[in-house]
Amino acid sequence: MISQEQIKGFGRVGVLFGGRSAEREVSLMSGSGVLQALRSKGVDAHPFDPAERSLGELQAEKFDRVFIALHGRYGEDGTLQGALEQMGLPYTGPGVMASSIAMDKIMTKRIWLSHGLTTPRFLSLDTKTATREQLRVVPDELGLPLMLKAPHEGSTIGIAKINGYSDMQASFEMCARYDSVVLAEEFIRGRELTVPVLGQGRDARALPIIEICAPGGNYDYQNKYFTDDTKYYCPAPLDEELTRHIQDLAVRAFNALGCRGWSRVDFMLREADGKAEPYLIEINTSPGMTGHSLVPMAAKAVGMSYEDLCCEILAMASLDMRPSKDWTPQADQP
Repeated sequence: MISQEQIKGFGRVGVLFGGRSAEREVSLMSGSGVLQALRSKGVDAHPFDPAERSLGELQAEKFDRVFIALHGRYGEDGTLQGALEQMGLPYTGPGVMASSIAMDKIMTKRIWLSHGLTTPRFLSLDTKTATREQLRVVPDELGLPLMLKAPHEGSTIGIAKINGYSDMQASFEMCARYDSVVLAEEFIRGRELTVPVLGQGRDARALPIIEICAPGGNYDYQNKYFTDDTKYYCPAPLDEELTRHIQDLAVRAFNALGCRGWSRVDFMLREADGKAEPYLIEINTSPGMTGHSLVPMAAKAVGMSYEDLCCEILAMASLDMRPSKDWTPQADQP
C-alpha cells in the first residue's frame, strides 16, 4: 500500500493517454480511468494527449513523473520512452530497449527462444517481397489453422486466423496494411491465459493467472473492450504446481526482455495426453486499464484496488539512465 507521504512525493504527475496509434480509443479509456484513480488518492495528476500537444509542451508542464497509459505505436514502442529519457522525466513501465523489443512480436520470440522459453513456431514474411508461392507453402510448414499477425500492433488489430490455403492471400494483404512484415505463427489450440507482472529483476512478481473464455474462442477487439460476453476466471482453475510454473515463466519472460515496472504476459495452454504445455504468445508493456482490463482484475484478486494499483505502478516510475550530477555541456574541441 502506497502511503500518503509517498503520494505527496510523487509531485506533479502527467497521465499520458490518447496518442496516434490504432489503439487510441482504448488508450483514452485507460487514461481516463488512471487519471480519476490517481486524483481520488490525492495525486496531483493532469491529463496530456501527445496527439494534441507537442513534446515541447510536455516538458513545459514541468511534471515530476508521468504515467504512460498509451497503447501501441508512439507510446508503447520505445519512441516516447526515449524522449522522456532525454527530458530526464521518470515514466512508468519498461524502458527504451525493452519497450521497443516487446512491441515487436518477432524480436520478442527470438529473445525468448534464446532464453529457452517456449513460444509457437513462426515465420517472418516481408510484405514487399513475399510471393504468392511463398504464402501458399506457409501452411505446409506451420500447419493449419495458423495465425497471421501485424507484429507491431496490439489489441488484436491486424490479426487473422487462417483455416485454409485459400485464406492466405487476402489475410496477408489485410495484415500488411498495418506493418512492413507479417508474422505467421503456429496455432496453439487450448486455453487462453494471461499473467500480469509487477516489479523488476529479482523483485518482479506475478499476480494471479487469468483465464479468458471468449465467445467461440474469438477474443477480438469487440470482445475485449465492448461486450460482457467474454468470461474471465481469476485465479484461473489450474492446479497449484501448474500455476506456479506458468507464473514463473511469466516472470522469466518479463526479465528476459529487460522489463521493469509492469507488463502483462499472454499464454496459450495446450493440454493433450494428460500433459499441459504453456506457450508464450506476447507481452504487453503498457496494458489496458479500462473497465474490462485484466491487470486490475488480477490485482483485485489479491486485495489490491484499482486506485492502489495505479499508485503502485506510478511509484515505480523511473529512468533507464540518469545524467551525472556534475555533467555540463562541453564546447566542441578543435
